[in-house]
Amino acid sequence: MNAKPEPGLFVSAYERLGGIVWIPRMLRKIRMNAAGRLPAEYQPFLGKGFDGRCVRFLGIDYERLVARVLEGATDAEVFAWIREHGARLTDEQVGVWNEFMTKRGWNDTDVPPEKFRDYKEKYGLGHRDDILTYFDFYEVDEGRRP
Repeated sequence: MNAKPEPGLFVSAYERLGGIVWIPRMLRKIRMNAAGRLPAEYQPFLGKGFDGRCVRFLGIDYERLVARVLEGATDAEVFAWIREHGARLTDEQVGVWNEFMTKRGWNDTDVPPEKFRDYKEKYGLGHRDDILTYFDFYEVDEGRRP
């Protein structure tokens, strides 16, 4: 984002856990925050934004998720907990979620069309026409893609 995070600090938003995008990234941010390693500009978005969308989709409470993660659970253990305590999701629902999330920012119909363009401009990437989605933005901003 403004100051480039150290390489390897974040996992890709495209990475999946149980076939679902965003969860590994959200769990990493929870752990990094607890360890004091989450950059300050990411902290206001914990449990909000895409994290908030994700926990609502999963049918779980963010604070309960944080507590489970901070008990020392592995990603696999957290996912088992999500399946036990969250919504019963079908393969179709997961597919729709993944497609929605990976395309967020591209031709969104529920926000003004300039919102994503302005976001890229704010972080010095407004000139990059190849960055079409927020997930693409994270890949470039965090150094996983040139």
